[in-house]
Amino acid sequence: MPDSPDAPKSLRDPAVLEARRAMADAAHVRPLRVLARRIAAERGSAVPDPDPLDGGVAARLLLLLETPGPSIGRTGFVSRDNATGTAANLFRFLDEAGIARRDTLIWNAVPWVIHAPGALNRAPRRFEAAAAEPYLPPLLALLPRLAVVVPAGRFAQAAAAPLSTLRPDLPVVPIPHPSPTYVCTSPSVRERILAGLIQAKSLLGRRP
Repeated sequence: MPDSPDAPKSLRDPAVLEARRAMADAAHVRPLRVLARRIAAERGSAVPDPDPLDGGVAARLLLLLETPGPSIGRTGFVSRDNATGTAANLFRFLDEAGIARRDTLIWNAVPWVIHAPGALNRAPRRFEAAAAEPYLPPLLALLPRLAVVVPAGRFAQAAAAPLSTLRPDLPVVPIPHPSPTYVCTSPSVRERILAGLIQAKSLLGRRP
């Protein structure tokens, strides 16, 4: 497997993106890619692939974001290496917390693109959250080593609520959303994100 990038936004480089796409059907992400294709077919909208540099089905930490942003079509991946401010913040926070990339899977609470072509980013709506809930059990079924879930932002935290019934043994560590707009509102936001990720890492250390 190629070395992990040492700086954010690496997927804006066409050569890096081409190399990543060549890995997209690797064995550790293939079942998740199949699930993404199933969701896309059922919802009639694109679902980005998991990043093959991440842990895939071997992941122990599920980082749950809200929904793919309008720029996701540039790469087709849910990735900390996308050329967005949110992805760049995630890259830095995960690195600062010392969480190994192979331990992570980044996914979206509403996995499909909800924006009309050319539309601005928006928060998912309640009916979209309800439509996404049935896809949580098949996702969990693909992650046998999962040890902690980190929902980012209030919407993802609400979407993770069924975990208390589906997997009552699974710790959930909520953090604020890492979007630049929110992170810049107060120094405490950054501190809370980092503290949550450090707590999640400590939980990884307690489980094989």
